[in-house]
Amino acid sequence: MIMISSKEIIEYLDKIIPNPHCELDYTKDYELLMATVLSAQSTDKRVNIVTKELFKYSLEEISNLDIKVIEDIIKPVGTFKRKAYYIKEIAKRLIIDYNGIVPNNREYLESLPGVGRKTTNLILANLFNEPTFAVDTHVSRVSKRLDIANKNDDVLIIEKKLMQFFPKDKWSRLHHQLVLFGRYFCKSKNPLCNDCIFNNRCKRKDI
Repeated sequence: MIMISSKEIIEYLDKIIPNPHCELDYTKDYELLMATVLSAQSTDKRVNIVTKELFKYSLEEISNLDIKVIEDIIKPVGTFKRKAYYIKEIAKRLIIDYNGIVPNNREYLESLPGVGRKTTNLILANLFNEPTFAVDTHVSRVSKRLDIANKNDDVLIIEKKLMQFFPKDKWSRLHHQLVLFGRYFCKSKNPLCNDCIFNNRCKRKDI
């Protein structure tokens, strides 16, 4: 099997996903951070429904809301008790530490409750145009099917392999493209293989 090159993947994704973007709804930097935290083990569509209500409150109001109120609002996204705590604490921390502004600071972001490397990478890419790869389930699956990563690689190894495989100036754009490609084309179930130019060279049967 001939390996698929980074150039081929970039050109194909640019063709089928020419305007990649984050599908979480937000108008303020902290809203993207909170929405990303809420999206863990949920869908962007479901998150956008609950944040439409949650973001009627200001950051300061969220920090002072009764935890039960937050729980009721975000209940549809799952693990809502834990996520309600995260949201309230993030609001408090941002106000105390950075006057309500999300900083371009990886160490600080990863110190926030509910915020790991994937979320931090997404925030840095979207808010500050930092070159990063946020590896979610879609990016992981696509990377393995396209033979960029191995079947048993964890997210950190996949991230490192993606960074080695693609040019640095393409990382942030490719992150969104790989997410959308996995979400709408190279799906976990019923992928649209017949329409894909990599149909005969991918490892979908193994992943």
